[in-house]
Amino acid sequence: MRQASSPLTLSTALLLLVPPLLWAGNAVVGRMVNDLAPPITLNFLRWVGAFVLLLPLAHSVLRRDSPVWRHWRRYSLLGLLGVGCYNSFQYLALRTSSPINVTLVASSTPIFMLGLGALFFGQRIRGRQIVGAALSIAGVLLVLCRGDLHALWQVQWVIGDIYVLIATAAWSWYSWLLSQPEDPPSLRSDWAGFLMAQVVFGLGWSGLFTLGEWQTTEAQLHWGWPLALALVYVAVGPAILAYRCWGLGVQRVGPNIAGFFANLTPLFAALFSTLALGDTPRLFHAAAFVLIVSGIVVSSRQPTR
Repeated sequence: MRQASSPLTLSTALLLLVPPLLWAGNAVVGRMVNDLAPPITLNFLRWVGAFVLLLPLAHSVLRRDSPVWRHWRRYSLLGLLGVGCYNSFQYLALRTSSPINVTLVASSTPIFMLGLGALFFGQRIRGRQIVGAALSIAGVLLVLCRGDLHALWQVQWVIGDIYVLIATAAWSWYSWLLSQPEDPPSLRSDWAGFLMAQVVFGLGWSGLFTLGEWQTTEAQLHWGWPLALALVYVAVGPAILAYRCWGLGVQRVGPNIAGFFANLTPLFAALFSTLALGDTPRLFHAAAFVLIVSGIVVSSRQPTR
């Protein structure tokens, strides 16, 4: 089903800037607690926290007469892709792959968005979107190689890169499903209830994955303030706030345009790392920002009639 999108406005652009900022912090925090919690368990605990925070705002979703249960197939799929799979594979990748590989593979998000839209959602790929994707990915590559393109040839691929690829595909499919107006009006207008509907089913999927992790690996949790603070951040920021802003942005402009904003994540992550180490931002950071934003602008231009 084809969903019409609105032009990209300043307010929507600012809205779509929030998720990559929070996701950049999520990657840093996920890397920091690698030794404190197994990756799939970390994702499960993250969404347990989000469930508790959403409960006062969206407890009506759990009632027997809630429209969620009549649309269980849709919310079960959204929960599987957005809650169960996406961050599980991302956290798993951070254990086996380097940050440069993770962000490099994740920069394929606009390509996945365009491809899935064309294959399954009746969207036509336009020339400006291809140009925008090229500019955006060029900006990501500039960040990853820190201005030295020869560094890209030294990248070594591992199994973690496959995990990121799966996570990116799941997120792209999830985003396209968000753009389809198939939700009950009572949920579509209630952001907390809409997210809670996904979390309820997503916790089921994530719980199953976590059970498998503990049965097949030597998983261990090391409780303490570092892990507790990390869980608070990933539950409030990357889970609730980022998903809310992303969902609203996708509904406004569609997944194709929103997907380009995801490529700001490695830039923000690089800046966070630079500031944490006490260094100053470099010229290639500014050049990468210009390229990525140019990709967003080019891809979001409305065709001339």
